[in-house]
Amino acid sequence: MSILTVEHLTHGFGDRAIFSDVSFRLLRGEHIGLVGANGEGKSTFFNIVTGHLAPDEGKIEWAKNVRVGYLDQHTALEKGMTIRDVLKSAFAWLFELEQKMNDICDSLGSASEDKMDSMMEELGTIQDTLTLHDFYVIDSKVEEVARALGLLDIGLEKDVTDLSGGQRTKILLGKLLLEKPDILLLDEPTNYLDEEHIAWLKRYLQEYESAFILISHDIPFLNDVVNIIYHMENQELNRYVGDYSHFEEVYAVKKAQLEAAYRRQQQEISELKDFVARNKARVATRNMAMSRQKKLDRMEVIELAAERPKPEFHFKYGRTPGRFLFETKDLVIGYDEPLSRPLTLSMERGQKIALVGANGIGKTTLLKSILGLIPSLEGTCELGENLQIGYFEQEVKGGNTNTCIDELWEEFPSFTQYEVRSALAKCGLTTKHIESQVRVLSGGEQAKVRLCKLINRETNILLLDEPTNHLDIDAKDALKKALNEYRGSVLLICHEPEFYQDVVSEVWDCTQWTTKII
Repeated sequence: MSILTVEHLTHGFGDRAIFSDVSFRLLRGEHIGLVGANGEGKSTFFNIVTGHLAPDEGKIEWAKNVRVGYLDQHTALEKGMTIRDVLKSAFAWLFELEQKMNDICDSLGSASEDKMDSMMEELGTIQDTLTLHDFYVIDSKVEEVARALGLLDIGLEKDVTDLSGGQRTKILLGKLLLEKPDILLLDEPTNYLDEEHIAWLKRYLQEYESAFILISHDIPFLNDVVNIIYHMENQELNRYVGDYSHFEEVYAVKKAQLEAAYRRQQQEISELKDFVARNKARVATRNMAMSRQKKLDRMEVIELAAERPKPEFHFKYGRTPGRFLFETKDLVIGYDEPLSRPLTLSMERGQKIALVGANGIGKTTLLKSILGLIPSLEGTCELGENLQIGYFEQEVKGGNTNTCIDELWEEFPSFTQYEVRSALAKCGLTTKHIESQVRVLSGGEQAKVRLCKLINRETNILLLDEPTNHLDIDAKDALKKALNEYRGSVLLICHEPEFYQDVVSEVWDCTQWTTKII
């Protein structure tokens, strides 16, 4: 039975088409991976099917009484809300029922006898619904999920805006699990999650009996949890049965077959046109030429989809720094309270190091303390000589109304327009993306704009805070290659071993010195 049916969906932003006559069906029990390059419209598709965005054309139809749970990569949590508040908001509809029940109780005293019977009946129905959905043990349910996701150690009364990206993702995931929806829509759920909780989520989805649609660029994760792939490319959506690796094999064969058929047809078209041109003026061969022309006119011409530009990243190496890039002495990092014991660390020229460990233990805080962006609680951090630092921040504020061109021009005012466009194109952005405002781009496209600013500046040390989040497969591969070729030093926060293991020569496990294991 179909849970979701999408028919003839067409949508675009301005003159940039996203979907053209797309159809899609979700059946019960299907575990779908929605894949495609950055900017192909995966998050837009979620926004359309959840009703957050109206399509230009097409029909979206959900089965009756289906409750949808949506984990949105761009969800904003409001200041003043605690972790407990967010988790309990999963039961908002039950609290509304409780309020309705209380209102009925208040009205019973003044109700007529006929009215009272119907009110008592409604009261009983509400009471049964509340009991069935564990309303009277909500607090224990909240604590059970919070414990599984490691949120109890943070404290359920903690303001959500004071948390790391990974901690916020866990909270939204916890809220979703408490809602117990009939279908899950998950938009890059592994972004910001540490390895432990990625493994936990993997087990949860493997055992999940209902349907889900998952957007992810994490190939090992996809292979472990999905049984259907929908591939989004060139305004089309195509279905493949199996995991991501099987999709890649089938897709490669289909592409090769299409290219071979295209070459054969182009050869035939060339020969037919040549025959028509040589023979249409001669009386003896005119009929044969007209026959060939009719064949040309009736021919359904094969068109190859335009190849997306593949990103190329090349970090510019600047001057040679001193031997030591930074040295800390009894450094204690944190905000209101310490996140680490006193740290005495150093990094030498040429080292490439990964910082790993659970969310919330201070990896980003350590980077910012080294850079001097936040004051340390105790101790010192001394930077080396002749440093040219390139910093890729984990999160940047949304709402940037600059176009990509303006964004790069502000950073490099001496660039010509050709140089700006060329630099952005090398990072895998098309002309339509380059001329768009940064805020309307996908998370992956925005990351490419930020990387573009980084690679066009001379550096000798890179501090990268989860740079692979949101990036598609080609961009990750290009970034890995660029970091391997980079002559400078790298200090990298990453939760993807398959990425950092090929880049770094040393791994610092931050759980060894944190005061907070989460």
